[in-house]
Amino acid sequence: MQYLNRAAAGFSDELWAQIDEAALDAARRLLTARRFLDVEGPFGVGLTSLEVGDEAFIDTGDGDIAGTVGSRSLSVPMLQQTFRLSIRRVEGHLQLGLPLDLRPAEDAAEAVARREEDVIYHGIPELGLSGLMTADGRGRVGLGDWSEVEQALHDVLTAVERLDAEGFGGPYVLALSPSRYNALFRRYQGSNMLQLDHLRRLCAGGVLKAPVQGGVLLDPRAGEIKIGQDLQVGYSATDGIHLRLFVSESLALLLDEPGAVCTLDESG
Repeated sequence: MQYLNRAAAGFSDELWAQIDEAALDAARRLLTARRFLDVEGPFGVGLTSLEVGDEAFIDTGDGDIAGTVGSRSLSVPMLQQTFRLSIRRVEGHLQLGLPLDLRPAEDAAEAVARREEDVIYHGIPELGLSGLMTADGRGRVGLGDWSEVEQALHDVLTAVERLDAEGFGGPYVLALSPSRYNALFRRYQGSNMLQLDHLRRLCAGGVLKAPVQGGVLLDPRAGEIKIGQDLQVGYSATDGIHLRLFVSESLALLLDEPGAVCTLDESG
């Protein structure tokens, strides 16, 4: 891992372990898409693109010009967030056993995790990358007023029927915006059953709160997350007062079956 430059920081293995644990724990709390999509890798930081689809032969029709064989590719973007640790406080920890505040590492890891979620759900249009919420070929269902107790089930059932008609029978996963998810903590009239409990029976793959508008229902066969470099902490430089570090990772969503995805869109 020479590119992480960790040896130049002068940290002990124990301190690096503390930093890594703080960063990974902070990131895991925010990551939702990895809970229901298959994750493959890590394949290494050198994975910069993925070939997708079958190779095609393009015949020019001119015997004097060679034909062409090729396929499309997806970019595998790298996500990175920098942070700083005080040299004096690091030395106080190493030399005197004083507590070391690793919140800067946690904050940086959370920033990378939020960006990962954004990439998986919404893509990166500037790089031609689609997400679950934006992919061409996905199904779409409008959302009604969930203050009406039966409306949530009606909307999700409509999306289930859409995916079922496309040949995707689940188990379904439902990712909802915080406001839509929180609206499910109400009981049906005359019953002790929460709306959330009812939907979990329908969506056996899980019902999650996610950083989206509206929601998305999918069969996990829709695609997978390809990891180049998994989340890592590296060292870049010092200014004599602070040690400059970074959290980075590289990954892409490979969406094989966009028809296995149905977004639940907010009206307007």
